[in-house]
Amino acid sequence: MEPIRISYFSDVLCVWAYIAQIRLDELETNFPDKISIDYHFVSIFGNAREKLENRWRDRGGLSGYGAHVQEVAKKFDHITIHPDIWQNIIPASSTSCHLFLHAIQLLEIKGIVPKSEQMVEKATWAFREAFFTKLANISDRQVQFKIAAELGLAIAPIQAQIDSGEAYALLSKDLDLVKEHNVTVSPTLIFNEGRQRLNGNVGYRVIEANIRELLHNPSGELSWC
Repeated sequence: MEPIRISYFSDVLCVWAYIAQIRLDELETNFPDKISIDYHFVSIFGNAREKLENRWRDRGGLSGYGAHVQEVAKKFDHITIHPDIWQNIIPASSTSCHLFLHAIQLLEIKGIVPKSEQMVEKATWAFREAFFTKLANISDRQVQFKIAAELGLAIAPIQAQIDSGEAYALLSKDLDLVKEHNVTVSPTLIFNEGRQRLNGNVGYRVIEANIRELLHNPSGELSWC
């Protein structure tokens, strides 16, 4: 039986995706040969400062949003949030991060970096952790290079994927998929060729139940559920 393909859309600056990473890790541990997660990005914080200032204008602006993130984080003991989150260091755009991560993905596709090292997943988590715990301006290319180097990645091959335009092509493909599936929330999980989806802060057991249902009712078979 082919593994169940899960399309996972998130924004690297989204606190809910930061929270949800532990659930993805648990899925991959519990269903190692039965699922395949395809990582994609949705640009929720593509224009971070202006968007947050506008949407939180009547609720304290960036300071209000930062306080909101702090309140959200208090409910989850597996994550750490810097007390000054979204106060002084405001990444300009998550799109820069997504482009860089696609460049790393291309290294896997081309066999320059072994897929078994799961470097895209490691880099995505490293970006999130750097921002949420250390206030690193992860939209800055030099910060991205620093994180990549800490992961043991050579910088020149990553830059080559960006310079060639290929990383932009993967980013554009994500934008097309976002439109095709009408993804507006980070994170979003899409199963069963788009027929099932889970949006936002969904608990692990709910995600697991969807997977088990698909395992017990393979594509092409009727389900009375």
